[in-house]
Amino acid sequence: MSGTVDPSPPPGGAARRPSLLSAGYLRLLLLSLVFGVPVALACFFFVSLQQWLQHQVWEVLPAAVGYARVPWWWPLPALALAGLILAPIVTRVPGHGGHIPARGLGGAPVGPRELPGVFLAAVLTLPLGVVLGPEAPLMAVGSALALLALQLRRKAIEPHEKTVVATAGSTAAISTILGGPIVAAIMVVEAAGLAGPELAVLLLPCLTASAAGALVFTGFGRWTGLSVGALGLPTVPPNVLPDAGDFLWGIPAAALVTVVMTLGHRLGERTHRWTARRATAVRTVVCAVAAGVFLAAYALITGRSPAQASLSGQAALSELAADPHAWSVGALVALVLCKAVAWGICLGSMRGGPIFPSVLLGSATALACAGLPGLGVTPALGLGMAAGATTVTGLPLTSSVLAVLLLGHDAHNQMPLVVIAAVVAVITGRLLRGRRDEETRGQQAAPS
Repeated sequence: MSGTVDPSPPPGGAARRPSLLSAGYLRLLLLSLVFGVPVALACFFFVSLQQWLQHQVWEVLPAAVGYARVPWWWPLPALALAGLILAPIVTRVPGHGGHIPARGLGGAPVGPRELPGVFLAAVLTLPLGVVLGPEAPLMAVGSALALLALQLRRKAIEPHEKTVVATAGSTAAISTILGGPIVAAIMVVEAAGLAGPELAVLLLPCLTASAAGALVFTGFGRWTGLSVGALGLPTVPPNVLPDAGDFLWGIPAAALVTVVMTLGHRLGERTHRWTARRATAVRTVVCAVAAGVFLAAYALITGRSPAQASLSGQAALSELAADPHAWSVGALVALVLCKAVAWGICLGSMRGGPIFPSVLLGSATALACAGLPGLGVTPALGLGMAAGATTVTGLPLTSSVLAVLLLGHDAHNQMPLVVIAAVVAVITGRLLRGRRDEETRGQQAAPS
């Protein structure tokens, strides 16, 4: 994940207390609080602008040219334009527009020099239908703005101070769209793999910055009326206690979700190798158009709006959760196949985050299995979200908490199945990776 850190204070409880109460560390907490507010404010308008442009492209513009609904072919010119915009950014702008989505959220913190490329790539291409989420660019913007503010102090910057502040900036930026500061903080902790004194050193600044950021997002959202496109479910199916049938079918359903997500991610890795080899600008445009073909195919096959398969997926997830019975099994299968292929292509060629689409794909895959006798709709929705997010992030605890928060106040009924789905996703993913590693070693050892 972007901006994670491995601080190394002295081990032991006695040594931890002076470190946490030292003047330098208290100053770092104050910096996290002070930087968290302007970083969150900038990120609020960053995401709001992206949401406004998305509304213009997929709702206002079709109506303006005489269409009552988005036509099936709309993703083709939209994604072609996204590829044309992104091509010079990834080849000529510092930072190449941000992290490669196929590599997850991770990488070194994005600095101020790379900020323009990240901003342009996210704001100008994601609203056009790129099948990626805003989380990775948002984290990159948060870390870059925090580092920029740190540099403006005109004081010597310690290496550990730089890394912790960058991580706090990322956490402040992403806290609200992932359900609040708790999910963001858990993500930082789980991704960093820290414990004991090291955990406190990193966690406290991140909690401070993300809490300040959450207040800013909430306050400005109500004051301005602008949307930030947070991952949320305004309406969920009736919550019932899972029974034996839900667990019996839920385990293979979670494994199936993991297989689908893993195949999409492998497609992303191959796409990235292909686009990075040569003629990157041309191949970026080709990949964008190819993704548009699969999104248009979804609309042709189902007769539904291509917007359901395009974009990051938070709007389609809300529709799916609000009325899952309005989707036939065929429509869900078409959504999974077409969106998964388009997502895989975008993972390796475009810029954005992998989490939001994975939650929708996991939910749709599991809900397609809900027609099996004994598997309920609500358990399928919960296990699909957890398994999809776990497969992509490799963070089962973060993914479980995110799924539970999305399910609402009665989600405690689904917690056992959600946790089991996350565990199944981890095990299945490692089995798939292990088999792939064996095949790779075999190919390398084979005589040419």
